[in-house]
Amino acid sequence: MSHQSTPYTKKAYGLSVAAAVGGFLFGFDSSVINGAVDSIDHTFSLGPALTGVIVAIALLGCALGAYIAGGLADRYGRLRVIFIGGILFLVSSIGAGLTFSPWDLLLWRVLGGIGIGIASVVTPAYIAEISPRQIRGTLASFQQLAITLGIFAALLSDAVLATSAGGAGEKLWMGLEAWRWMFLVGIVPAVVYIVLSFTLPESPRYLLAKKRPDEARRIFETLVIPSEVDRNINDITKAIETDEKHSGSSLRGPKFGLQGVVWIGIILSIFQQFVGINVIFYYSTSLWKAVGFTEEYSLLVSVITSVTNVVLTFVAIFLVDRVGRRPILLSGSVLMTISLGVMALSFSFASKSGDDVHLPGAWGPIALIAANLFVIGFAASWGPLVWVLLGEIFPPKIRGKALGVAASAQWLANFAITVTFPSMSSWSLPLTYGLYAVFALLSFFFVFSKVPETKGMELEQAETLFTK
Repeated sequence: MSHQSTPYTKKAYGLSVAAAVGGFLFGFDSSVINGAVDSIDHTFSLGPALTGVIVAIALLGCALGAYIAGGLADRYGRLRVIFIGGILFLVSSIGAGLTFSPWDLLLWRVLGGIGIGIASVVTPAYIAEISPRQIRGTLASFQQLAITLGIFAALLSDAVLATSAGGAGEKLWMGLEAWRWMFLVGIVPAVVYIVLSFTLPESPRYLLAKKRPDEARRIFETLVIPSEVDRNINDITKAIETDEKHSGSSLRGPKFGLQGVVWIGIILSIFQQFVGINVIFYYSTSLWKAVGFTEEYSLLVSVITSVTNVVLTFVAIFLVDRVGRRPILLSGSVLMTISLGVMALSFSFASKSGDDVHLPGAWGPIALIAANLFVIGFAASWGPLVWVLLGEIFPPKIRGKALGVAASAQWLANFAITVTFPSMSSWSLPLTYGLYAVFALLSFFFVFSKVPETKGMELEQAETLFTK
């Protein structure tokens, strides 16, 4: 079917862009700490251990938020839970900006993490549930696009604020240091997200699950052509009835205590993190210094890398409903495996002097090219497409809970990679990147054997492929 714009697809695009503000918060929160962390360490004399905890603890909050969000979204609706997530992030932004000790900062980081974890579950569920089937993959990719834009916005605002003040630890406005304003900037997207929770229509699939068909019909009439309204309502109603008969709203199943489709979501989420993508964004300055850049240029390269991430996500959005999910994921796995393997090989020639790593001769540029090819491979495939699949593979009665479990697994995997990289890299960078390459290779075989194609299918058809 044609991808041409109609009043219905325009409405779906608009709602998806609005909901994806949750993804923007997700990306912003994960990167805003980078520009502030050295100044926080200096202000409160934290030491490396407590600094690491303050950076990483938000990810545990995210895992908790993701875990509870699904049940809340299924019980109270997507929009009420969006509101809760926005409030938590707002409180966190204000609290972190005005923090008076490392201990209350830990609390604000956890609260913000819970809010982001909630957004990471509710946003893809909501987008999948309001999207016409012909453009569902495109719209679901908006989540990852918003995440990459949030990362870029955080890095850019950190750089602008630090430069304006003459350093992140210097006073800027109202007697507050620049690093405090880095957190306070988060108030703006948080307020936008809260306002949207009052203006977006509720998910029609949630309304049908709650036996409110008239409200669901009114919303569907604005999202799909008239001839497909009854078809959508009937398909969803049948799917909900079938699910109630066979498995109720339980995630439990015969495969290690969970339904097989839930395991597929968990494993996709873990692979997305275990290829090491966040190492590039959290520790990239150290990597570029090893290649021979000064610290100033290393920060610039990190911003350029985040722009690459944004641009390639647009490529994935363009291709997902044309080429399909499987070919893009498989191609991404191949490119990530090769590029990570080349990085592992490059760093096997590195020399160390204290904490400094140096790559000799051509190995520096080779590692630089390989790292950027890795970002390209991830940004055009596994970054956005995992969110597409998580939004469409789960049966409606467990979608919220199952998305919560899968997203929680993703945050825990992110935490594991983030906290282990410094010690692993100090022991052996070739082994570290080699391990990520192995996970990228395994992701290829997992998709090849376990993930069917869902391009152009109704949400309920897509689910049946994973629940047979």
